[in-house]
Amino acid sequence: MGLKAAPLLDLHGLTVQRDRTTLLHEIAWRVDPGQHWVILGPNGCGKTSLLKALTGYLTPSAGQIELLGQRYGQSDWRDLRLQIGLVTSALQASVPLDETALETVISGKYAQLDLWMKITPADRRAALKILRLSLSAHLANRLWGQLSQGERQRILIARAIMARPTLLILDEPCAGLDPVAREQFLAFVNQLTLAPDGPTLVLVTHHVEEITPGFTHALLLKTGRVHTSGPLRATLTSANLSAIFGHPVSLTRRQNRLRLRHITPPSAAR
Repeated sequence: MGLKAAPLLDLHGLTVQRDRTTLLHEIAWRVDPGQHWVILGPNGCGKTSLLKALTGYLTPSAGQIELLGQRYGQSDWRDLRLQIGLVTSALQASVPLDETALETVISGKYAQLDLWMKITPADRRAALKILRLSLSAHLANRLWGQLSQGERQRILIARAIMARPTLLILDEPCAGLDPVAREQFLAFVNQLTLAPDGPTLVLVTHHVEEITPGFTHALLLKTGRVHTSGPLRATLTSANLSAIFGHPVSLTRRQNRLRLRHITPPSAAR
């Protein structure tokens, strides 16, 4: 029997406190190679605090974080987080409006926004290859200011992939997308989960409709604590979702996609 692969991410007792407020309480979470995770929970459940702790922008009060075999506090997190791709709509405002999509993608290799380095032919070829894979090659010479919200999210994912991350975190990537753009974007995300040589994905959301079939596991948060975690089908249940959202809901699966329906309690219907 072969040895089990080391986890990409392993959290033990992760606690984050600021003043008298506990943002995260004894979080335990492990991500193994080959898994693709969803972090799900209502607003204020601790999703953003968890991402900031993972990327070194929020210092833990207790517990430990092990990322790619390195332990927080014993390794240079500035170098380590270069192996974590982070796609968040917050980045969009930092990209110059007159920068081309190709330049934005290449900037990911150098962890820069507003690329000032001279573009090499090798960088150009690599970026164009990633744009083709993301069905965005036609956007290569389009200026950032001319791109739609959905196109910008695709380019930001391509930018993250340019750095060859081991872990790719998508932080509520569908925020602001219209229904058509959202479905096109989610189809692209699902392709990433199925790519044999692609990064491990972590999707942060509070909409089950954004969970595509390639995701394998889920971490459900409520008020800074882990409510439950594990394989997707065992974790995403009507009972668990009703508990974290604090309201009766019914989860259905149709054509490999999830839907959530709010249930009106009998007493409220009268």
